[in-house]
Amino acid sequence: MPITDVPGKARALYDARRTRTQIPPFTDEDPTLGMADGYAVQKDLVELILGDGDTIIGYKVGLTSKPMQKMIGVDSPDYGPVLGSTLYADRGEVSMSDFIQPKMEAEIVAVMGAELRGPGVSVLDAARAVAGVCAAVEIVDSRFEDWRIKLADTVADLASNGAAAVSSRVVPLSEVDTRLIGMTLTRNGELVDTGAGAAALGDPLAVVAWLANTLGENGIALEPGHLVMTGALHAAVPMNAGDVFRADFDRLGPVTLRVVD
Repeated sequence: MPITDVPGKARALYDARRTRTQIPPFTDEDPTLGMADGYAVQKDLVELILGDGDTIIGYKVGLTSKPMQKMIGVDSPDYGPVLGSTLYADRGEVSMSDFIQPKMEAEIVAVMGAELRGPGVSVLDAARAVAGVCAAVEIVDSRFEDWRIKLADTVADLASNGAAAVSSRVVPLSEVDTRLIGMTLTRNGELVDTGAGAAALGDPLAVVAWLANTLGENGIALEPGHLVMTGALHAAVPMNAGDVFRADFDRLGPVTLRVVD
């Protein structure tokens, strides 16, 4: 059965984002909702957000690791836009009051150097179009109560996107093997997790290719300058005011984000 009241669901998420309040998951009312339903709501939600003057500066890809796919019960990633209003600089500060139930993830970001349009994009095609990669941390957040999300819920909610901090240092692909980039994440100087590029679909460049092909089905291309957040390399870490997170990536360097009240 087709999803009902797409505009109403999009408005509910829009209001939840604006007021920082939690709402019941859409799948509580209709457990049959799936990925296509989630994207229908996401499309309307993005239109509402862009109507306020925000911009799309790239895309985030989620569910790129096997454990996360198993947890949600899918065998494919999902995606959502990265909004200009949610991007922070390295060594910046974010306020807990801007989020509902945020968690921190470290990941590799690809910076597009040329247009990449699917279908038929290979990993080699993606490598040719990517200008380089850089270090990043992403704050994931959910507008749904207690993170009780299923696939349709997280897709509708912009793939649970909250914010991101990205290093200004872009490293050319000629200098790195994206699969082998190691990472450590510390909170207040204490190690909380580690990871490597291969955790993201086996290779972050495979994530870029997947995204280009998936967007291409809807007539959308990755454009020069777009950021592609290629997915968490470890389990998401709860964050609190006073925390200082630092992710150190082999060859890419560090990125730091401070959490304030």
